Amino acid sequence: MTTILPAISPIVPEYRAFAPRPLRVALFSGNYDCVRDGANRALNRLVAYLLEQAGAEVRIYSPVAPQKAFASVGDIVPVRSACIPGRPEYRLALGFTKAAREDMEAFAPDIVHLSAPDILGRQAQNYARAAGIPVVTSLHTRFETYLHYYRLGLLRGPVDRYLARFYGDADHILAPTPPIRDALGEQFGPGKVSIWSRGVDPKMFGPALRSQAFRQLLGYTPDDLVPLFFGRLVLEKGLDVFAGTIAALRERGHMVRPIVVGDGPARDWLARRLPNVTFLGFLDGAALGEAVASADILINPSVTEAFGNVNLEAMASGLAVVSADVDSASALIDHGRTGLLVPPHDPGAYAAAAASLIDQPARRYRLGRAAAEVADRYRWDAVLADVARVYERLAGRDVALHSPALARQYAA
Repeated sequence: MTTILPAISPIVPEYRAFAPRPLRVALFSGNYDCVRDGANRALNRLVAYLLEQAGAEVRIYSPVAPQKAFASVGDIVPVRSACIPGRPEYRLALGFTKAAREDMEAFAPDIVHLSAPDILGRQAQNYARAAGIPVVTSLHTRFETYLHYYRLGLLRGPVDRYLARFYGDADHILAPTPPIRDALGEQFGPGKVSIWSRGVDPKMFGPALRSQAFRQLLGYTPDDLVPLFFGRLVLEKGLDVFAGTIAALRERGHMVRPIVVGDGPARDWLARRLPNVTFLGFLDGAALGEAVASADILINPSVTEAFGNVNLEAMASGLAVVSADVDSASALIDHGRTGLLVPPHDPGAYAAAAASLIDQPARRYRLGRAAAEVADRYRWDAVLADVARVYERLAGRDVALHSPALARQYAA
């Protein structure tokens, strides 16, 4: 727990025992249900677990959109926000408002969990530290990698320094994979970082959901090899590399017609650069599991994920995966045994790897079976219980110091 400095000790904090009531968690999110992506789905699963299985109380502070992107879980306190120019599906929080602060004071959380390093998260972090409330941050996206796709490379230094301050000022950091945990541990100390992995729902993703009828409905024969792109259609997901990979495969004589599951502002951009593609848009539930399992090879060129839910869900579906060789992928994929890892920005390398799987169907099936076995180990309840244990340890579950008055005076 953050130590209250002697310089501000004249303000007497309030003491509150934990034992008589459930753990209270204030979760701050950049776009809790505005955008349908892996990070927000993971946060919603966490909230559901805390409410339904851990017996905790949760308040979510987040921008809200006129229409939710999906059915969300929990009580959301809206914060003031604005649309991001050119990306209307995303909303940018404008700070930790007085109304949100007063709501959190009344809620009296034992833990503040920050899932985005935005201005809302930073101001809430400053408030919580001044009030003596333990702060947990979780890393979901490699935001620094976005700069490459939007030609903002000159901002890399300031962005890296800001992120270092944000994560460094937390009491604990939840990292999605061992490589990221180790890197953050070297920077901030190994005792400050633990893993919040991800899970997969075996009822939703599995090889048994593969459907020849579904393929036939889309015009594919049993002998067609179907590459899959699965994710939001935004430039930072590596759409240029995916388009280049399919073009290179076609130049090699493999006249593949990919399936694209997902949607986003770059859909038309991709359609113009890559003809003869089956766009299925956003899918969910049984339809999503069937579509993923009915493809043959996932091609995932994204370098921005911190975990790689798409890889895990495709592996669980029995697909051979060709992925960018980045930390999020190497933590899941054993190259040559459960998938193939290639240089991140080289369409030729993706095409060569995919072509080798087209030409060697027995190897493709073997990779897919091994991938499904590994993915079966990733269960949501186990990984979410790890997060709850971090909360309990940091909160102490004995006596905590909380002082809203102190926080208002000393929060930056």
